[in-house]
Amino acid sequence: MTSRPDTTKLGPDLEISRILTGLWQIADIEKDGTPVDLDAAAGHLADYAAAGFTTFDMADHYGNAELVAGRLLARHGEGEGRPLAFTKWCPEPGPMTEEVVRAGVQERLDRLGVACVDLLQFHWWTFEHPGWLDALKHLAKLREEGLIREIGVTNFDAGHLRVALAENLPIVSNQVSFSVVDRRAAGALTALCQERGVRLLAYGTLCGGFLSERWLGKPEPTEIADWSRMKYKRFIDTAGGWQAFQGLLSALDHIAKKHGVSLSNVATRWVLETPSVAGVIIGARVGESEHRADNLRLFGFALDEEDRTRLESAFGAMQPIPGDCGDEYRRPPFLTASGDLSHHLDQIPSVYTPEPVPGRPNRWRLSSGSIWEPLAGFSRAMRIGDRVLVSGTTATHGADHCVAPGDAEAQTTYILDKIAAALAAFGGSMEDVVRTRVYLQDVGAWEGPSRAHGRVFGEIRPANTMLAVGDLIGGYEVEIEVEAVLDPH
Repeated sequence: MTSRPDTTKLGPDLEISRILTGLWQIADIEKDGTPVDLDAAAGHLADYAAAGFTTFDMADHYGNAELVAGRLLARHGEGEGRPLAFTKWCPEPGPMTEEVVRAGVQERLDRLGVACVDLLQFHWWTFEHPGWLDALKHLAKLREEGLIREIGVTNFDAGHLRVALAENLPIVSNQVSFSVVDRRAAGALTALCQERGVRLLAYGTLCGGFLSERWLGKPEPTEIADWSRMKYKRFIDTAGGWQAFQGLLSALDHIAKKHGVSLSNVATRWVLETPSVAGVIIGARVGESEHRADNLRLFGFALDEEDRTRLESAFGAMQPIPGDCGDEYRRPPFLTASGDLSHHLDQIPSVYTPEPVPGRPNRWRLSSGSIWEPLAGFSRAMRIGDRVLVSGTTATHGADHCVAPGDAEAQTTYILDKIAAALAAFGGSMEDVVRTRVYLQDVGAWEGPSRAHGRVFGEIRPANTMLAVGDLIGGYEVEIEVEAVLDPH
C-alpha cells in the first residue's frame, strides 16, 4: 500500500491530492448552533496534511469551514508542502457587477486569511439569469490580478460548461456529484472535459457513507440524523430504491474481497478511473471519524474488465438519475439535503418585467432592454390571454455581446435560457411550449443545436421546425422563436 495519496495537476502550478478532504460536514456538526473549536479542528486537518491529504475543499456556506482552513494555513508558510484550500462562492442570482464579484472573493480571502485563493469554484442557481457569465468574466480579471490562482465551476452541466469555454473563460475544473449511484457525469460532461482539457472533481462518491459494508444486507433506514445521508438517501431512492442499491453493494463487496480492499475503495476507484476525473472528495467529520488508512488503499489496485462487467450488470438493475449534472439544485426531483428547493428558486428575481399593453386589457409584453426593440418596434415576448409568443432570440448578452461566436450548440443553450426567462416572467415555463422554430445560418451545423434543443425539450416534445436561412443579422449562428400556451389558473 502506498504511504501517500497520488497527485495530479489542475493547472500548470497547481498540484493536488487525488483524494480531496471535504469539509461540508462541518456545517452538519454545527447545525445545532454550536461552532466547532477552530484551533482544535485545524489540528485535525494538520494531521490529514501531514499524511499527504494536502488538499481541502469547502464553500462559503459550509459553516466555519473556511475559518478552520484559515487556521491551518496560518501554521504554514508559502513554501513547498503548504496545504491547498479550495472554496466555492455561491451568490444569489442578480446583477454580477465587478464590485459584487470582488466583494465575494474578498470575503473568501479574509476568511481564509490569504492573499490568493488556490481554487475559486463558482456555483450558479439558475442559468435563466444571465449574470453567471458576467460573474465568471469578473473572476477571470481577478485571477489576472493575482487574487485567484485558478477558477473552477461547480454543478455545471455539459451544455453550460460548453458555453463558458466557448467564451474563452479560464476554467480548469468542474465539481459535480459523481458516484456508482449517480453516473450522470460519465456521459456528455466527461466527453466535453476530455475534448477541452477540463478536470472533474467528484463529490458524493461514497453517498454520505451509504457505500460501505455497514449497509450491506441491512434493512432500509427509517430515520436519518445527518444532512449528508438525508441527501444521498434521496439519490438511492431515485436510482431504484433500497433493493436495487443492495444489489450494487453486493457487486461492490464481491470485487472488494477479490482485491483485498474495502467496498468503499471499489466504489471510489470506479470514479477515480473515469477519464478527466482529477480527484474525489471524501468528507471528514473532524474530530469524530477518520478513514485515511483505508482511503490510501485506493492507489494499490485497479479495476479489471471482469470487475467492470459485474458493476455494469448492477447498474442495469438501477434507474439513472434524471437530468444532467447540477439539475438536482434547479428542478425536480430536488436531490439535496433540504429536499424541495422550489421555494428558494421562486424567490430569485426575474430577469424581465412584464408590462400591460396600453388599451389592450388582455395583453402583456416585456422588453429585454435591447436598443433594437423600440427602434424596430417589437417586444421580446408578448402574452395574449394564455398564449405567449417569444420573438426570434439570439445569443446576445448585455447590449451587444455575441455569446460563443462560431459555436451553434453553445449559442442554442444560451438562447433557450433567455426564452425560459421570458416565459417565467409571464408565469410559465418550458413545459408550456407547444411550438419551436430554429433558424440556422449553416445547415451543416444542425446536430449541435438539435442536441441542445433535445436536452430541454426531450420530454416536452413541442412541434418543431428547423431550417437554414441565407444569413442571420449580426453574424449569429442560431435564432429561435417559440410559442407557448399556459395552463389556466
